[in-house]
Amino acid sequence: MTFSFLLRRIGYGLLLMLGVVILNFLLIRLAPGDPAIVIAGEMGGATEEMLAQIREDYGLNQPLLTQLWIYVSSIAQGDLGESFFFNQPVAKLISMRIGPTILLVISAQALSILIGVCLGVLAARKPNGIMSGFVSVFATIGYAVPVFWTGIMLIIVFASALPIFPVEGMQSVRLRDAGPVVKTLDVLHHLVLPAFTLAIIYLAQYARLSRASMLDVLGSDYIRTARAKGASERSVLFRHALRNAALPILTVAGLQFGNLISGALLVETVFNWPGMGRLAFDSILRRDYPTIMGVLFFASAMVVIANILTDISYRWADPRLRGRT
Repeated sequence: MTFSFLLRRIGYGLLLMLGVVILNFLLIRLAPGDPAIVIAGEMGGATEEMLAQIREDYGLNQPLLTQLWIYVSSIAQGDLGESFFFNQPVAKLISMRIGPTILLVISAQALSILIGVCLGVLAARKPNGIMSGFVSVFATIGYAVPVFWTGIMLIIVFASALPIFPVEGMQSVRLRDAGPVVKTLDVLHHLVLPAFTLAIIYLAQYARLSRASMLDVLGSDYIRTARAKGASERSVLFRHALRNAALPILTVAGLQFGNLISGALLVETVFNWPGMGRLAFDSILRRDYPTIMGVLFFASAMVVIANILTDISYRWADPRLRGRT
């Protein structure tokens, strides 16, 4: 992998981020409604003088293109603005919420890839077997069921029938003064249901994809040669076949990262998980433009970074691409 390749990918990512920032700004500002009225409502009333002062204080009386230029210039300087509702810098609000969101998204991604690939490999060993049929049925159901419905069903099961996992929040109040090990285990205990809820739809997709990829690879000549040389079935599956079959999975994993972040909004709302999704939900209800755009900016940045890492991983996994620019 050449340094110029990495610089080019970063440059494309920055251009994409600029386009996302402009598009988000225009779409949100062109939506019906007046944020000044919402802000005035939070203050306890709305007169024409108060609305005019609010528009002047927040720059809402400026032309749209002027507001866009000020916003893009501020982002270039690392300033995401001030929240209308929370009366705090947007960057500070996001810095307090981005950690739980990253933890949830990465946990769900790792869980879905690990379990999905294992199910797909097992199903590919016997394409007409019981496991293959189970993977097909499970993938169809998992992909069709809405993520919020899965979360609600898990809450019903694990809040009433089998109270094993907590169904709300990220930490237990009674353990806030406990040691770091106990607090970490408590966070992981709370993470189980949200991560599984977010992972199940993608787990089903990875299972189907890895099954199809493994079936295609297992019919290759080099696999028959490895078996003819006496290689064990485990070595054939995981050492020879899985590495080539993993290339499509890497591609889909990068593309699905954005869907994971958007799905996290619903999951965090259902489980009251204190991440960016919950912050975005509260901001949308209150028409808090700076906070909404800040959340969208960071979510877009996470997707761009994930796609750059996917390109790097793909070139590492496929030696044929390492010499290309």
